[in-house]
Amino acid sequence: MSIKKVDLKLLGLNVLIGPNGAGKSNLISYFNMLQEMVEDRLQNWISERGGSDRILSYGIKETQRIVSRLDFGPNGYGFILKPDAEGKLFFEDERLLYSGGFDDEGIQIGSGHYEANLKSEILPHEWRRADYCYGSISNWKVFHFHDTSDTAPVKRLGELHDNEYLRRDAANLASYLYRLRQDDPRAYSLIRKIVRLAIPFFDDFDLRPRPRQANVDEFDILLRWRKKNSDYPFLPSQLSDGSIRFICLVTALLQPVPPSTIIIDEPELGLHPYAINLLGALIRSASARMQVIVATQSVPFLNEFSINDLLVVEREDGATVFRRHEEDDFKNWLEDYTVGELWEKNVLGGRPR
Repeated sequence: MSIKKVDLKLLGLNVLIGPNGAGKSNLISYFNMLQEMVEDRLQNWISERGGSDRILSYGIKETQRIVSRLDFGPNGYGFILKPDAEGKLFFEDERLLYSGGFDDEGIQIGSGHYEANLKSEILPHEWRRADYCYGSISNWKVFHFHDTSDTAPVKRLGELHDNEYLRRDAANLASYLYRLRQDDPRAYSLIRKIVRLAIPFFDDFDLRPRPRQANVDEFDILLRWRKKNSDYPFLPSQLSDGSIRFICLVTALLQPVPPSTIIIDEPELGLHPYAINLLGALIRSASARMQVIVATQSVPFLNEFSINDLLVVEREDGATVFRRHEEDDFKNWLEDYTVGELWEKNVLGGRPR
């Protein structure tokens, strides 16, 4: 973890740019940690990453604790995580905060515990500050659609009832699209329309639930699809990797009931230039309905955004720093160059040194 100290204000649209190892993925990992933490899965998340020494900036000898504060409007949530002798992190402090000018110390909701108390502070039929904080963090979604191998979950049979929301790896894409087709045909039709723009031979999804042999009351579903002018159902493995990723991205960005924030690392990976153009337009449009955070190293993808959308990530003295630029400061440059070209020429920073 290269992030030592940062005070970061995120806007509606945030496009992270920077060289390999600058810290873009570390910021995304932080959001992953928060998601697991508020659902009482912090220790599992730490263990999967090799223990606290792999999470703290330059290890335990360099960093003794993680101090974090998140503000959402007038409400906030703060915590201090400290390593123990067994490679775990425990809460030295956890509290609910108010950013309105008073009660700045907040209300402590625990100390010395290993899983967050935030969720347990929510009481039925009684609104509390914890409801707002938990609701905000748990509603963020970090999507990762890079796995398009033959064994990728998105290409395998899924359970039809697993359709409440789109999972982070789109493992339930078929069941989620099936539910949209039944309950929100307008959203389904728009997804299909955008997919057809990028994949000209694509006509529609062929989503047919089938009962499980062991239990006729439960159904499975596969992401089958059809070509134009054909009724033959193709398998998901008969789509290219880029096509599968694009379908996942379109579905995530056009969700009729979107998360408050979505985070996607290198969404342009493996996409055709025209699909990248479509993706840029979708992300700009989505940022009016939800907060969007994407990380990229693609010059063509950057051309879809303005300088005001960028968050430049660099390393200084071994630590990650984040910077924003004002587009007005680059008016003369933009008369001759695109945003992507300015980044490529190292005018905006965020390039290897």
